[in-house]
Amino acid sequence: MVEMKFLGMDFTCALSSLRSGEFPEKDCLLPLISKLLGYCIVAASTTVKLPQILKILKHSSVRGLSVLAFELEVVGYTIALAYCLHKGLPFSAYGELAFLLIQAIILVGVIYYFSQPLGTMTWIRGLLYCALAPTVLGGQIDPMLFEALYASQHAIFFCARIPQIWANFKNKSTGELSFLTSLMNSCGSLVRVFTSLQEKAPMSVVLGSVIGIVTNGTILTQIMVYQKAPAPTPAKKEKKSD
Repeated sequence: MVEMKFLGMDFTCALSSLRSGEFPEKDCLLPLISKLLGYCIVAASTTVKLPQILKILKHSSVRGLSVLAFELEVVGYTIALAYCLHKGLPFSAYGELAFLLIQAIILVGVIYYFSQPLGTMTWIRGLLYCALAPTVLGGQIDPMLFEALYASQHAIFFCARIPQIWANFKNKSTGELSFLTSLMNSCGSLVRVFTSLQEKAPMSVVLGSVIGIVTNGTILTQIMVYQKAPAPTPAKKEKKSD
């Protein structure tokens, strides 16, 4: 039997079954589907935050967006990506984190631009991240601290969504939040639970995806509920508190 492997995906078993006129068995098909879905998530992640960025640029406004929520998201992606790199997981199991991190940093930069003037604490948080991120991504920290950081990233992602969820509830509006970005975030978290289980990723990785389903799903629901609500008149200059 000739092996058919591509990008870590083994098509040998599935093709052999099909040639024999049989439907591939579950143990043969599920790992292949998991790999394919994993790469689909990675491909889709390259544009997941683009709708949100474009919406802000189009309206020149960050109305209804929580700066802290997006800052914490950058921190969470940084820790999660560093951990997956450190653990040597297959790229299909975490590849989207690299693209999401890049887009999240760009998104925070755009939010900063339309949130002038920036407060002192905002500058301090930004500089602190720039100083520490290379060390974390390079895995140049104590292994025990690394595990603690990864354990905390679930709380970070959870806390990143809470300010935005609360702001949406309080304002009865989702402002400039993008429906498409929120939808892709929710779908990505849902599919990632399946692929993580198939890739035998640590349960902590699966837990992170479950949290993503709950929080992203909540924001998506708020967008659908509040999208018909009349939006408040935006001020000429919007200021964000630290």
